[in-house]
Amino acid sequence: MPRPTSARFSRVGIIDTPPTDGQRFLMATAAGGVAAGEDIRVLTRAEAEHLELPDYDLWLFDSRTLVRMHIDGSETTIGVELITDRGRVLSACKARDAATAAARSSAEVWAQVRSTV
Repeated sequence: MPRPTSARFSRVGIIDTPPTDGQRFLMATAAGGVAAGEDIRVLTRAEAEHLELPDYDLWLFDSRTLVRMHIDGSETTIGVELITDRGRVLSACKARDAATAAARSSAEVWAQVRSTV
């Protein structure tokens, strides 16, 4: 009988310095995701730029499918692009791995942000 596998959910958010109101809201609500088992980590925008991460939101599914989010200047999602090209997916996986390794836990970042408010 095959051994059951468990899904892993993780994300890295990028925040400005200081965080915007929307970013503060997302960090304040992250605790629910963490309590449900999600690994939520955070990078500053400067750290993301230093790592040369993509300048768009993305989702990876099973390291095989990339979903690129298209968001306008008012932070409204205007479309999504489903990508299965191996080269583009591999680049996104490398970006995810670099971001995850460099990011700090959302709880750690949130404690610092709240202390300055």
